[in-house]
Amino acid sequence: MEVRNLEPNALWNHFADLNEVPRPSKKEERVIAFMVNFGKSLGLETIQDHIGNVVIKKKATAGMEKRQTIVMQSHLDMVHQKNSETIFDFDEQGIEMIVDGDWVRANGTTLGADNGIGVATIMAILKSTDIAHPAIEALFTIDEETGMTGALQVDASNISGTILLNLDTEDDDELSIGCAGGIDTNTSAAITYEDLPNGYLCFEIKLRGLLGGHSGMDIHLGRGNANKWMNRFLHHVMSAVDVRLCSLDGGSLRNAIPRESTAVIAISDDDKTKFHQAADEIIEQITAEFQSIEKDANWTVFETGDLSRVVKQSDFKRIVNALYSVHNGVYRMSPSIAGLVEASSSLAKVTVGDDQFTTQSLQRSSVESSKTDVANTIRAAFESVGVEVVQGGEYPGWEPNADSAILNVMADLYREKFQSEPNIKACHAGLECGILGKHFPGMDMISFGPNIRGAHSPDECVQISSVQKFWDYLLEVLKRIPE
Repeated sequence: MEVRNLEPNALWNHFADLNEVPRPSKKEERVIAFMVNFGKSLGLETIQDHIGNVVIKKKATAGMEKRQTIVMQSHLDMVHQKNSETIFDFDEQGIEMIVDGDWVRANGTTLGADNGIGVATIMAILKSTDIAHPAIEALFTIDEETGMTGALQVDASNISGTILLNLDTEDDDELSIGCAGGIDTNTSAAITYEDLPNGYLCFEIKLRGLLGGHSGMDIHLGRGNANKWMNRFLHHVMSAVDVRLCSLDGGSLRNAIPRESTAVIAISDDDKTKFHQAADEIIEQITAEFQSIEKDANWTVFETGDLSRVVKQSDFKRIVNALYSVHNGVYRMSPSIAGLVEASSSLAKVTVGDDQFTTQSLQRSSVESSKTDVANTIRAAFESVGVEVVQGGEYPGWEPNADSAILNVMADLYREKFQSEPNIKACHAGLECGILGKHFPGMDMISFGPNIRGAHSPDECVQISSVQKFWDYLLEVLKRIPE
């Protein structure tokens, strides 16, 4: 079956249209133009603010004029990530979608359901002629995935609504009322290269097939971090033989758990047997530790072309020590909300090459003080070995409001419609609600959406039946917006 034949038909067709438009973070010009043209084609008031956010306004349907104006909000950009063997140009190609039973996924790339399903949902409601709703201000933000600059710099004068429905949650039984804030930690250090002595063999080590995933929503699942695994490999073989490093490249995106890493090294010809023994030993250890989680992890170790230059040994040891000491994963669980990760850090990207050692990591917390604490922990680990640290891109969390009026409306409707309790919770991810709440004081906010799995990875998929559930629920929510 084709995606365009799925139900609700209007939603899926808008999603298919959207997925034909390349929309990486920081390069949203085409999708901004797409959305502006969409609003104007409907004859609706359409505004593009100074940063690139798009607001489309639609009047209330008959009988709903006295209800509160709602802001329906989703972000236009998507994470662009693919498997290493996938040939795909995100800047030029539309996403290739596949219907797989009850799921829609992409062919070796991210799908863009995060947050394209939310965008398509709003588009379907804006274009509809038979859906009852109050006045709507549709807010489509940019650059959510790499800095939330759209939310940070939104022109608040374009918005007058009092209730915000954020359609960027990934479990259809969840009503999100809080989220984590974040801060980026980027590091760099100059490194010295030297000539490789004679009598050395060159090897390329590739790690592939880790699950990866969202570095906030999936951080508690114990998945492997390719950068930490590769560094553990290097540390172990260094203790057994004389190893020289040429290059290192792991991870791709600041907000994704790294799935892949590649190292190019050299060893003495005399140490070849010992090297293979040490390599097999550490790979076996890591595989055993993660056998119940990372079932598709794949290591390859093979000889490659001759190298002429390698990293100076003192710098190599400094790199390995820095990466070994930096914290990765859950930093603190919330003492007040059961099961919620309060603070975490993810070592997202590591690069050694061109006379530089660089890293990118992202720290998150729902509590500002512990966000500072974990960020300081990462800073200290790198600065202790002389690596320069720059922290920025900070954004606030969203403090839960258990007395929210829209929460009460939506929770009661969920119980009535599905005869079960909604999962009311805060999430360990950076929703734009935290930032938007600073621009719109007093706005009642909630986030919800359909089941999306594997966001920020090529395993991303969205459940078809869940989209239908989400759509039906949303239409009822619109009818119950209070005056």
